[in-house]
Amino acid sequence: MRLPRLSLALWLIGVPLGAAGGPLGATAAPASPAAVAPSTPTAPQPALPGEPGPPQQSPAEPPGQPMAAQQAAAVEGNPDWADTLERIAGSVVSIDVDSTRAFDTEWNSSAQATGFVVDAERGLILTNRHVVTPGPVTAEATFLNREEVQLYPVYRDPVHDFGIYRYNPQKLRFIKPKALQLYPEGAQIGREIRVVGNNAGEQLSILAGTLARLDRDAPAYGVAKYNDFNTFYLQAASGTSGGSSGSPVIDIRGRVVGLNAGGANGAASSFYLPLGRVRRALELIQQGKPVPRGTLYTVFNYMPYDELERLGLDASTEAAVRKSFPRYTGMLVVTEVLPGSPSASVLQPGDILMRLNGRYVTQFEPLEDVIDGSVGKEVELELERGGKVLSAKLPVGDLHAITPSAYAEFGDAVVNTMSYQQARHFNVPTRGVYIANPGYVFGAAGIPRGALILELEGKKTDTLKDFEAGIAQLANGEHATVRYITIDDPNNTDLRALRMDRLWFPARHCDRDDAKGLWDCQQLPAGSQPKPEPVSSTAFPHFKDPRLNALAPSLALVAFDMPYSVSGITERNYHGTGLVVDAQRGLVVVDRNTVPVAIGDVTITFGGTVQVPGRVVYIHPQHNLAVVAYDPALIGATPVKAAHLTPRELTAGEPVWVVGLGADSQMHARKTEIAGIDPLELPLSRTMRFRDSNLETVQLVNPPLEFDGVLADKAGNVLGTWSSFAYESGRELSQDTRGVPIDVVADMLDRVRTDRPLHSLEVELGVLPLAGARDIGLAQPWAQRLAQHTPTRRQALTVVRIVGGSPATQRLKQGDLLLAIDGHVVTRFREVEKAAADKESVQVTVWRGQGE
Repeated sequence: MRLPRLSLALWLIGVPLGAAGGPLGATAAPASPAAVAPSTPTAPQPALPGEPGPPQQSPAEPPGQPMAAQQAAAVEGNPDWADTLERIAGSVVSIDVDSTRAFDTEWNSSAQATGFVVDAERGLILTNRHVVTPGPVTAEATFLNREEVQLYPVYRDPVHDFGIYRYNPQKLRFIKPKALQLYPEGAQIGREIRVVGNNAGEQLSILAGTLARLDRDAPAYGVAKYNDFNTFYLQAASGTSGGSSGSPVIDIRGRVVGLNAGGANGAASSFYLPLGRVRRALELIQQGKPVPRGTLYTVFNYMPYDELERLGLDASTEAAVRKSFPRYTGMLVVTEVLPGSPSASVLQPGDILMRLNGRYVTQFEPLEDVIDGSVGKEVELELERGGKVLSAKLPVGDLHAITPSAYAEFGDAVVNTMSYQQARHFNVPTRGVYIANPGYVFGAAGIPRGALILELEGKKTDTLKDFEAGIAQLANGEHATVRYITIDDPNNTDLRALRMDRLWFPARHCDRDDAKGLWDCQQLPAGSQPKPEPVSSTAFPHFKDPRLNALAPSLALVAFDMPYSVSGITERNYHGTGLVVDAQRGLVVVDRNTVPVAIGDVTITFGGTVQVPGRVVYIHPQHNLAVVAYDPALIGATPVKAAHLTPRELTAGEPVWVVGLGADSQMHARKTEIAGIDPLELPLSRTMRFRDSNLETVQLVNPPLEFDGVLADKAGNVLGTWSSFAYESGRELSQDTRGVPIDVVADMLDRVRTDRPLHSLEVELGVLPLAGARDIGLAQPWAQRLAQHTPTRRQALTVVRIVGGSPATQRLKQGDLLLAIDGHVVTRFREVEKAAADKESVQVTVWRGQGE
């Protein structure tokens, strides 16, 4: 039987790109507001919705004046849903949430949800834990009359899905909301309820239902995500969806009997958190006291008696428990025990809980009532295991102590101490440093989000303090080894080297302050001074292919890491083959799919051995070319030499050799032949990223697509680059590999060496066969001149696009045929580029309509 997926009823406004998702992994936009499934579910598991909702609708009217005394008495005596809803609507708020940092189970994101006033005097609003979030957050509440107030987190439960925000009641000028009464006793099967909240981002929606279950298992939202446990949930078919997280579930008298938390995708089932533990926490907060939360580091499940019999429950035990609790049909069973905890050596999955401190306990709330009141003390458990009765005394831990309340950020990464929530998924102790966001430093090292760091430079990192002490020793650009595990393979460690960044991003430590509802941050130590780069040398291997021997000293593997998303480019890490064109100055040519922008860190590797830092020297504004540089002194006696460039006209059928480097720095060569020299045509970019144009590229027969590099002749002379072109096809990023004639590269190098500017007509040109040009009116004399200019390419250039705001917009129009520049006939892109490159103005001759 296929079960519906579950989702938290949170309406996501947006998530960061390249990530694995919004909070709890939801990233894809839905086809409609009702579609709240995650983008890539791996199984029929619960998941967060992750989609933007429609604009909020203004309410028809704000709540009116308080009812007269006799009317209120009538309503109390004979309640009516319409009167009740009007009375409580002013206490329900829509909440706009901005999670500013990834933290623990959550991604940084924006979302909408619901909350309701539970203390109007103190300005306390109850909502879900996944709305308050465990990490840094800014939030605003919008009341029914459209007044907004700033919210500050007061409390988020370590386990259960509830949290409390605070606002300043003095900031409300036109509405005086009343506190809604929490009434957990009102949760009864068959009770008619209404869920009032910001369902589907509509600010105020009212959904009806009837409580059908009071003992549903806590919804499981998926691996590596937030999950509630050790509690029952209420269930009704009210059909809640994104945005209704934190909505009050009210009875006909306006009393809150549950807190909406999640629902089943593709079904009407909705799940509500019972309010017993919520009311306790609220009362303690109102008294200004901390909220003790204890733990046995154990997850219990409620199992019916028929399943308990299969676990070996003794008949006499069942009879005694049934007699004590005739209304209940099951008992609590151990399903998980946290490794490394005091309970790990005592409890086992399958143990049946009989008594706690001498009393029978079969429900979650009595269990938590004892444990929460015994933090730092011992409790006595009586268990049954395989029909045998066992007794044990266990210390009660502090849930708050194993729930992170601090994080460190550096190099765009965010890390925090391993939480109980994530330790359950990894099945490991609450030790180590969890990567909430890999950012720039971990992303460049290939360490994923959700990894658990065990060691830094060979030293254990059990706590965040241990990790911060380790990175404090690292200078900018210094490498350090990181040993870690992932949730997919927690039993085997991986080892990677990260490069410390202190240049692009700040390094800070932040602690949560619940009294202020803010996070206090301090700068981490600045680290040591960067060490001088060491000088290293290597030799190139000898190959059987003479072209490999000729070109190996001129090829290097170039890696480029982008700290920021700029120029429409969101991908952060690149690598490709670089061509050494000036060994004395250390100049290396690459394509712009290896170095797309000037902002970033360059690393150049020679011979697969010597690795040196580089810098971006030049980004070609028109073509898929860039120049990076290294310090030649750092490669010592490595016999690097500049390639021999041979600019000449290439023809179809000509044999060429493609020589390049793979990602592992291994040399590759393939003999092929030129299929043709054709205009490059790429689709327009949706994100305004770089897109090459006005370029004729070399296409090959059976081209190698697994590596880039250069096109060479038999002697190893370079005829062109074999470059990767990135482009957008619809919403997908694609790439294609083409050859770029080496004269384009030579021209660029000349400008780099002489520091000459590059001028352009600022138009995109296309190619039109002369027959087509004649069809749109080109005169016969001009057609003959164009044909005589390039007999093998009987074509004309046509204006396809013009850069907005450029002088060309005043002189040229789309569809014009470009005939000559400064009196010289032009029929090819390079002719136009050369004619305009060194001039501030040119005289162009075009054919428009029926005349010149």
